[in-house]
Amino acid sequence: MDDDDDERMPLTRLNSTEWDDWGVMDETERLLAERRRRGGLGPTLFTCCCCLPRCVAGCFQWLFASCFGDRDYRARLVRVGRPCTEKFPPNTIKNQKYNIITFIPKVLYEQFKMFLNLFFLIMALSQFFPALQVGYIYTYWGPLGFVIAVTMIREAVDDYRRYRRDKEMNSTKYSKLTHQGHTKVASSRIRVGDLLLIEKNQRVPADMVLLRTTERSGACFIRTDQLDGETDWKLRLAVGSTQKLARSTDLFSIDAEVYAEKPQKDIHNFIGTFTRHDASNDNDSLSVENTLWANTVLASGTALGLVVYTGRETRSVMNNSAPRSKTGLLDLEINNLTKILFVVVLVLSVVMMCLKGWQGPWYRYLFRFVLLFSYIIPLSLRVNLDMGKIFYSWTIQRDSEMPQAVVRSTTIPEELGRIVYLLTDKTGTLTQNEMVLKRVHMGSVSYGVDTFDEVQSLVEQHFAPPTAAEPPPPGSRPSGTGRIRRTMTARVAEAVRALALCHNVTPTYEDPAQFSSSQFSSYDSTSVSSATASVGGGSTDLESGQLSEGSAARRPVVYQASSPDEVALVTWTEMVGLTLVHRDLSSMRLRTPAGQLLDYEILLVFPFTSETKRMGIIVRETASGEIRLYMKGADTVMSSIVLYNDWLEEECDNLAREGLRTLVVASKRLSQEQYTEFEQRYNAAKLSVTDRAAKVSAVVESLEREMELLCLTGVEDRLQDHVRPTLELLRNAGIKTWMLTGDKLETASCIAQSSRLVSRSQNLHIFPAISTRAEAHQELNAFRRKNDCALVIKGDALEICLRYYELEFMELACACPAVVVCRCSPTQKASVVQLIQRHTGKRTAAIGDGGNDVSMIQAADCGIGIVGKEGKQASLAADFSIIQFCHLARLLLVHGRYSYHRSASLSQFVIHRGLIISTMQAVFSSVFYFASIALYQGILMIGYATLYTNMPVFSLVLDRDVPAKIALTYPELYKELTKGRSLSYKTFFLWVAISIYQGGILMYGAIWLFEDEFIHIVSISFSALIVTELLMVALTIRTWHYLMAAAEIASFTIYIISMAILKDVFDREFIQSLDFLWKVLAITLVSCLPLYVLKFLTRRFSPPSYTKLT
Repeated sequence: MDDDDDERMPLTRLNSTEWDDWGVMDETERLLAERRRRGGLGPTLFTCCCCLPRCVAGCFQWLFASCFGDRDYRARLVRVGRPCTEKFPPNTIKNQKYNIITFIPKVLYEQFKMFLNLFFLIMALSQFFPALQVGYIYTYWGPLGFVIAVTMIREAVDDYRRYRRDKEMNSTKYSKLTHQGHTKVASSRIRVGDLLLIEKNQRVPADMVLLRTTERSGACFIRTDQLDGETDWKLRLAVGSTQKLARSTDLFSIDAEVYAEKPQKDIHNFIGTFTRHDASNDNDSLSVENTLWANTVLASGTALGLVVYTGRETRSVMNNSAPRSKTGLLDLEINNLTKILFVVVLVLSVVMMCLKGWQGPWYRYLFRFVLLFSYIIPLSLRVNLDMGKIFYSWTIQRDSEMPQAVVRSTTIPEELGRIVYLLTDKTGTLTQNEMVLKRVHMGSVSYGVDTFDEVQSLVEQHFAPPTAAEPPPPGSRPSGTGRIRRTMTARVAEAVRALALCHNVTPTYEDPAQFSSSQFSSYDSTSVSSATASVGGGSTDLESGQLSEGSAARRPVVYQASSPDEVALVTWTEMVGLTLVHRDLSSMRLRTPAGQLLDYEILLVFPFTSETKRMGIIVRETASGEIRLYMKGADTVMSSIVLYNDWLEEECDNLAREGLRTLVVASKRLSQEQYTEFEQRYNAAKLSVTDRAAKVSAVVESLEREMELLCLTGVEDRLQDHVRPTLELLRNAGIKTWMLTGDKLETASCIAQSSRLVSRSQNLHIFPAISTRAEAHQELNAFRRKNDCALVIKGDALEICLRYYELEFMELACACPAVVVCRCSPTQKASVVQLIQRHTGKRTAAIGDGGNDVSMIQAADCGIGIVGKEGKQASLAADFSIIQFCHLARLLLVHGRYSYHRSASLSQFVIHRGLIISTMQAVFSSVFYFASIALYQGILMIGYATLYTNMPVFSLVLDRDVPAKIALTYPELYKELTKGRSLSYKTFFLWVAISIYQGGILMYGAIWLFEDEFIHIVSISFSALIVTELLMVALTIRTWHYLMAAAEIASFTIYIISMAILKDVFDREFIQSLDFLWKVLAITLVSCLPLYVLKFLTRRFSPPSYTKLT
């Protein structure tokens, strides 16, 4: 028996391994078993003592496996209409990072893995040892505790918001079929084995096997763009045994079960069986065509399904990655700078010890020096940055130009200003997935949106009712095979007729009162038949050829098809007057502008495939008996099929440059003898055992010769609002855009051109299909010779290139102005993001609107979700949520710029604030015999970092270098941000030099000017320090805000008041004297004036680029 058979068998007895374990049981276990059998208090106590450690170890093992272990996926047997007794994951959407157990450990780990926080934790712990104390314990634990508390509150608020959004999604109600009828159940309460009723346009909440539909054939269409990114509708079929049941409630009276394979990531395959154990004894094989995956949307009818996978075992969740805590690049850069500052602290402490002498308890003195100079690494930096991030997030959500913008992760707003690669989905992100016919070219004349009324008048003229003077019937054409030069009216009418017949579209006329949830369980097979006939034909009045009042003609029609392109074409033929009113497997019916009905018999259909790139249909007109082959397809294959012409290739290129999806339409008249002979050969090829596909293709190709070219169509996939200017802005900002989509290559290429993802001056290089290493090498060499060319590649070709030539491919791809990856699975999307991060080291952003984009969004450094039409999966899982793609430009170019610039200025100034006071401490210790005592008391140190300077320093979050309008008008300014020049080693060491200069001036000046009391040096130096910091904040500001001025005035006022209150620190008589005033002003002037002069000269002779624009 193979492994698959083992998975299908329910484990109801001990397997062979368990019996083997029993057989090899050692002697001790046998004795214990015998003593347990005999009973008694002693053995019971002995057994409990032996089992206790094992139980504790088992609990820890279970807890570890639950949190970090691999999940055990297994196949299952699900009884139809019976509750499932096995335990499976709950059907909940969960985007939270923490739970009640992991919250504190994870937050603490994320905080203390940053060197800054870890260093201060060690410093704070050292203050519990009296020999190492250099001040009050609260001066260390207070700021550290405040930082951790702020971080925990922020993370808790963010995660609680995710919990509320998840709860909203999990509370969505669905109709569940039970013995008592239909009941409403929340999405989170759905279990494996439930029978769910899904209405049209409703999202499927769990993976299900389709049992019944309201269509007689058991068919329905679903939209999968939220799962795989494909825009085409997919056909799904109900299980034959259950579709034949008279009523849905009969499912509870049959003895049937569904075998489902263990959960897999593959969304395109499924292995299962449906087995009945009652009198019918049916056994049906199940494939992906019998399934409804979670996050797909039912596009037609009503469906009843059996839930087989829930929660994390659904295909959509398995293709998503777990949410992770993201750390911004600026945080990593600051972390590296703090390591440099730590080295400075150690070097300075060692130097002080060398000058002091390594005598006595030198290690204690060394550690005390480390504590004294620990202010070089300012803990307040973490507080200010975290509060700044919260402020940036608040401003994004309050931006009136970006309504309904939501910041779901307040830890990485600065990342928006460092993006180099943008990875975007296509369907629902760049496009609306609404196809519209924009152009019809007839060779000598081209019709557009503005001239479609001319087409309508020509169609009305051609199909006008015959009069006595005009005997030909409306559906007739010139007989015979000779080529007759027809009028433009006849040519246009024939082209419209071809578009109305060559497709797989089915019109439906749905009555809102029909097939409601309450009636689904009671409809029988006869009602289904009559209802389907009504849906297909609209009304029984159509059988008589007349349209009466109340018929389908007066009800709104809904076209169902696997491709939205075909729906667009049939909708257009309806607009110009030739309407498709009925279709089934063997016939079609058209209605002319005059209300006449034209019936056609469907003889053969040749469906569209990615290999043939065309579809065809052979129909016989009932009235005249004329047989015609209609065909439409890509110009690359149709150009060799149609008769010679001199305009097709040129016009196809013109339409493609407009971003339209082109289709060439042709026809061919067949005699009865030609069709009969072809049908015989076609049927013989279909019965062939060997090379069936090749033989069938050869027979069909024998008919596809010298076809008459009717028209060339151009279909537009409507773009989201302002997509073109947004992509243009991003391209000018130096951001390279990659489009990752699950859609077809042709569709992706058209959208890349129509959206201006690829500029007009750039060409597309379509990477061909490859299967071997040699082919990959050859194609990569061919691509290397192309210049300024955008790349279009399929997902399977990408896999082969990455398998053998990952480095070479990424080097070429990253040099491209744009890259399009089509037929890309959700897992591949996340892999592409990680590849870019690994090979370039640049920051990436991913944007999408569907569930298939979640893994990509979570893998990117900055995930942006768009609230889609079909759901909010991407929006809920993203770091930032917007409602339109065009808002992305403002999010990156304005808010990203402001957030990064402000945090860079804020962090450098806080570091400067710590360096300057540490420099003063070093000077003080060196002058006073290298004593390891603090220059300022704890109350002054706390006031210095909070009340006296923190408000002006934090007001830097209001600063801006350019107005938002300038940032959007000149997107080239964004390129400077990606280089990271606002916070670099150059700017860092510049601030270090400034801090050393000012600290030395302040301390040496105070020592030189103070008279005979130590309290005077404290008063002079500390007052000069506060005034210097306030002036330096004013020097750093580029655009003043009234709150900045208020913060400066308030801080200075608070310091003046505290000088009067702190009598033990300040000599009231001295600080009221002119001597104190001129000394403080003199020292401050020497420390600040050179910097003001230097700034003036720099802006005068080497101004920043943005100053030229303002």
